[in-house]
Amino acid sequence: MPTTENHHVSVDSTRVVCPLFQTEEGGSIPASTLQLIYEPCPRKYAAILNQQWHSRLPRCEWGTMKFAFHAKCGGVSYAVALWSTPVARMLPGNWLELRRLACSPEMPKNGASSFLAWMVRYLRKKSPATERLISYQDTEVHSGTIYRAQGWAVGYTGTSGDSWDRPNRSRPNLNGDETIASAKIRWERVL
Repeated sequence: MPTTENHHVSVDSTRVVCPLFQTEEGGSIPASTLQLIYEPCPRKYAAILNQQWHSRLPRCEWGTMKFAFHAKCGGVSYAVALWSTPVARMLPGNWLELRRLACSPEMPKNGASSFLAWMVRYLRKKSPATERLISYQDTEVHSGTIYRAQGWAVGYTGTSGDSWDRPNRSRPNLNGDETIASAKIRWERVL
């Protein structure tokens, strides 16, 4: 795993750097979330694995992220998450937005919920100025189960007729226009 933000790792070499099926150090696929270790990781590393695993938004600008985490077992990552200040400019700067959460196919059942719960506890301790956590669920591909399981509340519901894009944005959407057009739900968690 890269140890610095500037370490150059290509998407193709990530599995070589952190192979999914590792035989040394007792690495094996975790059968339970109890076997997972959660910890911060380099932002670029999380972005590379997000690109491989995320179902809808594989691309992200990792340089703008404030926090990056991974869930690992035996030195192998099974999930990654990236957090930033809210993208929506009208939201307070002391909130954090879960921009990406991506799991490998080998992630144990309920692993994403367990990972999310750990991140909430971590951010409560390490980012005391943060008042609220938010995340957007794409209703076309996800049901919001992990947020419900962890006691998050629905903060805003958008419809497919609402535009999540703003014409004055200078940068194009990295993941295509269809991701903007889908209905979203904003989940919130007060810290």
